Amino acid sequence: MTGELANLTGASNYFEDFEVGAVIRHARGKTITALDNVLITNLVMNTAQAHFNEDVMADGPTGHILVYGGVSFSMVLGLACQDCCENALTELGLDNVRLTRPVTHGDTLYVFSEILAKADADRDDAGIVTFRHLGYNQHDELVAQVERRALIKRKSHWLDR
Repeated sequence: MTGELANLTGASNYFEDFEVGAVIRHARGKTITALDNVLITNLVMNTAQAHFNEDVMADGPTGHILVYGGVSFSMVLGLACQDCCENALTELGLDNVRLTRPVTHGDTLYVFSEILAKADADRDDAGIVTFRHLGYNQHDELVAQVERRALIKRKSHWLDR
C-alpha cells in the first residue's frame, strides 16, 4: 500500500511547507514537575544541589530548587517537535542555546518557532531547515531559546510512501 509511512506523520510539516520568516505557535504547553527536573538531572549525572536539594536551596538566593537548564531547553525542543521536526530524518545541530530566566517546579513552558533558513541538502529527498525555538513561561517571560538545524523530508519524495 502506498502512503502508509506518510500517514504516521503530519502532512503539513515537510520541507516544502516551511517558509523563511514564518512563526509557529505550538499548541501545547508543559508544566515542569519535580519528577521532570530530578529525573533528567540525575540521568545526566548533574550533581549541582541547586537542582535537587530543597533544604540547601531554602536558604539560598532563590529560596527554592531551580530546574536544570538542560531540562528547560529539552522541553522547548520537545514542544516544538510535532510541528517542526516530525518529518526530520536527522538532527544536524543545536546552536545558540540561551537560558534567559530561571525555571522552577510548577512553571509552564510554551513555545514559538521561527523559520530562519532553508537550504537544499546533498540528497534529493530532503532539505535543511533552521529553526529558532523560543520558550516562554506562564508569565510570557522568555526563559530559553535554541536554534536547531534538521534534515526534513521533501513531500515530493515521501508523501506516497
